[in-house]
Amino acid sequence: MERQKLSCFIIVCNEADRIEPCLQSLAGWVDQLIILDSGSTDGTVEIAQRYTQEVYQTDWPGFGPQRNRALAKCRYDWVLNIDADERMTEELRDEIDKTLSQPHLNANLIQIPWRTFLFGKALRFGRYSSPQGKLFKREGVAFKDRQVHETLLIPNEVALTLKAPLLHFSWRSYQHVQEKHLKYACLLAQQKFDAGKRSSIKMAVIRFFLDFLQQYILRLGFLDGWRGFLMAVILGQYAFHKYAALVALQNKDSDAK
Repeated sequence: MERQKLSCFIIVCNEADRIEPCLQSLAGWVDQLIILDSGSTDGTVEIAQRYTQEVYQTDWPGFGPQRNRALAKCRYDWVLNIDADERMTEELRDEIDKTLSQPHLNANLIQIPWRTFLFGKALRFGRYSSPQGKLFKREGVAFKDRQVHETLLIPNEVALTLKAPLLHFSWRSYQHVQEKHLKYACLLAQQKFDAGKRSSIKMAVIRFFLDFLQQYILRLGFLDGWRGFLMAVILGQYAFHKYAALVALQNKDSDAK
């Protein structure tokens, strides 16, 4: 049986230094390739246009709304959503082909193992090794309307998990690791603040240690050596920044009254 047709979308901004390997791993394999760019100034758009005619330039409404915009442009029942810092492997493409060729496939969400690289080596344990729901059936699906950590909402979810991994090169440098996590932490703090949630520096400190221990001990990050320790510290910092930024928003709001 022939594989069911597949749409793929990527949302991007200033990814010229790393988007081409991603596009090379998709071109000629997916049946529709959609790129939504939100103001790149580094040649990302020109690179994308070499791989697909469906390159759209938009404003930036946040991760959730932007993914929903891209999803609305998908023509086929099955949709693959990956990022510019991710790459398909031949083994993963073959496994997806076989899965979407099954005559009685009853899943509507297909989770793909993440092989995330930190400074030249893949993390085998912890948060960044968890399977990701990157491939799904489009009917009734939407992304949660959030600025960041935009959960995929699937009615009557039936999931299966593949074996072949998706390669993930999330961070360009140590500085980029810290900048990316700080940016996301501040966005999440704003979400919490807008939802009426409040915090304290004491809570921020507690969350640093809890998230560090969860990543390093409970999720076996210590088995990744110094990279596992570093990632546990970074995720502890990420948690601290979320709640410290929320405290800052509270104080700013109080000062304005």
